[in-house]
Amino acid sequence: MEYRAEARFMRVSPQKARLVLDLIKGRRVEDALNTLAFTKKRVAPVVEKLLRSALENVNYLNAEKGADVDVDNLYVKRAVANDGPRMKRIRPAPMGRAFRYVRRIAHIEVALAERGKNGKEALATVVGEEAAAEKAPAKRAVARKVIATKKKAGKKKAVSR
Repeated sequence: MEYRAEARFMRVSPQKARLVLDLIKGRRVEDALNTLAFTKKRVAPVVEKLLRSALENVNYLNAEKGADVDVDNLYVKRAVANDGPRMKRIRPAPMGRAFRYVRRIAHIEVALAERGKNGKEALATVVGEEAAAEKAPAKRAVARKVIATKKKAGKKKAVSR
């Protein structure tokens, strides 16, 4: 199961927020919190607060809804910074002109998930996926045989002439 927290309309550009989010993607929650504590970016405390909020959502669902989640096995499954609305501003320029510039806003989302017993996330298997994986190499082998027989047939014709 996935546990999310979202911070909307943050006054930071999404590009700068992604620099920090890329540091914590795929890491355990404890490692991610430690990384954010020592990151010297302005958005790092915001992301840390967001990660703690997602962790509290897990604790709430554990206590209230009866979800059985091991907090030690949680990791950052997804960390995304999307564009928000842009604020257009005007700066005075020489000779009575004006330059426009844009203040960017980000919507930041963090999702946590629990790793399975073997270190991977517990995923549901898709029916028919295994059969498709087995058939694909067989088709390639048949195609190779057809190409090889065509080449041999072409050589025989060239020799008989």
